[in-house]
Amino acid sequence: MTNLALNILSPASLISTFGVAGVLLIIFVELAVIVGFFLPGDSLLFVAGIASSSAANTLVHAHMSLAALLIATPIVAIVGSQIGHYIGARFGRRLFDRPDSRFFKRKYAVRAEFYFNKYGGAKAVLVSRFIVGVRTFVNPLAGMLDMPARTFFLWSALGNIVWVELMLVLGYELGDKIKGNIDTTILPIALVVAVITLIPLALEMNKERKAAKRGEETELQRFEREHERAYAERVGYQDAVPAVSTAGARHRK
Repeated sequence: MTNLALNILSPASLISTFGVAGVLLIIFVELAVIVGFFLPGDSLLFVAGIASSSAANTLVHAHMSLAALLIATPIVAIVGSQIGHYIGARFGRRLFDRPDSRFFKRKYAVRAEFYFNKYGGAKAVLVSRFIVGVRTFVNPLAGMLDMPARTFFLWSALGNIVWVELMLVLGYELGDKIKGNIDTTILPIALVVAVITLIPLALEMNKERKAAKRGEETELQRFEREHERAYAERVGYQDAVPAVSTAGARHRK
């Protein structure tokens, strides 16, 4: 069981063991169900791109078809996202009203809702493809907040295609130029790719740090505080966090 978990979290192990099927399955689960938020989507796509280059056998010990990846992976990402949207529309707020666990982190759901409300549904769905963790929760959140399925499909498809193709092509192009082995080359670069996707969250954290120095509260902090109060009231917590309003505005175009 431990080995399986390690394989699931290791892009190189997934690719060498399951090939294209493993890539498609992980991307689908990450976007279709909220328990997939911890899966290595960005680094997996990047390493898959390398596995389709001339350096595949040397660096990943496996080789995959770039054409198959470029065609199948965006389709799977789009289908997974659409299922996530349906689940959110079907089960609503109670899908997110649960305590933190190994397979669920409410902070990602709250931040997804913050971006959704701040930037509007279309932009949030599009940009979330590049924000680790958040992209998983935006799909059911869009359904919960009544974003029309067709509108969601349009922006989700656009975001998924750009995200998937960019990561795959980046890995493929670098695969022909880098030398070394999986430990000294691929993993550090994949880590850099993952860090890039954390930039939006890092910017928000920087705002929080500066606001804290001034003794102020950022939009995200205020939203999180209000959300915790609303959550406490819904689930019946006695020690509620003070708030001035209920978070969770309906979909804005």
